[in-house]
Amino acid sequence: MKSTRVLGRLGAAALVGIGAALGAAVAEAKTVKVTLTAKEVDLPIDNKGTKYRAWTFEGQVPGPVIRVTEGDTVEFTLHNAPENKTSHSMDFHAARTDVVKDFSAIKPGASKQFTFTADYPGVFFYHCGADPMIQHVARGMFGVIIVDPKAANAMPKADREYVLVQSEIYENPEDHAAMMRNQWKHVAFNGVAFKYDPVHDPNAEKLLEAKPGERVRIYFVNAGPNEFASFHPIAGIWDRVYPSGNPKNVQHGLQSFTVGPGDGAVFDLISPVEGANALVTHSLRGALSGAIAVLMFSRDTGDEAGRGDGILVR
Repeated sequence: MKSTRVLGRLGAAALVGIGAALGAAVAEAKTVKVTLTAKEVDLPIDNKGTKYRAWTFEGQVPGPVIRVTEGDTVEFTLHNAPENKTSHSMDFHAARTDVVKDFSAIKPGASKQFTFTADYPGVFFYHCGADPMIQHVARGMFGVIIVDPKAANAMPKADREYVLVQSEIYENPEDHAAMMRNQWKHVAFNGVAFKYDPVHDPNAEKLLEAKPGERVRIYFVNAGPNEFASFHPIAGIWDRVYPSGNPKNVQHGLQSFTVGPGDGAVFDLISPVEGANALVTHSLRGALSGAIAVLMFSRDTGDEAGRGDGILVR
């Protein structure tokens, strides 16, 4: 059986299919075809609509969420759009392969393919690795690949799921020297400063949502390229934390957990009451420049929040 599980708004070139079989104790390994196109486009970096010349996968930051199951074979194709001006590549942190052959850059108008097996479950970073890598990441060429464990009971079932990617936004996307000096303007979740925080930005129109008592699972990746994240739920406690998202790494009852650039973790949160938690990096300069996401717990939350395409709130 061949299928593709890519969550989010993919371009027409991306192949979309079915996920792991429901109800099976151990998922059957399959081949998953994933196609992404590198696109250089103008995107907003704040809730006022300030535009930035971004380098992206599929014209969005972060790129589409790719979701497979432990043991699956991923057949990946990268297209570099012919109208681009820069060479691009793909580096999957979920892959064990040849960095020279498979992760090398391709010129505009070119394509390349490689295959790997998703041997470890978890939440993994993917990004462009073309030179200078710091600039390609800073301009938005990153995303998340979730590798679900093949054993259905490896982790408690989540009621809602969300993907958050922390990254720095640099005022001038051409200023490579400023990136090397770590002179960013914003730290953001999912590419936009205060995207999910109407408390600090009245122009914000989005929140994360769940009902009290539900297990909310946050798939968190730190794209960097430079800053560490001290991920903390204000007015909450992480029920479980899985470093790199691997079920074998579980920790319980944590107030904060550090995620370095290029790393990821899975965080479970349960609120016994209605109201809000604020998910932040507790490096407060980063939080107060844009890395805050409000998670609202309400009994009126609809069924679509944090499910299906709602795992990555656009």
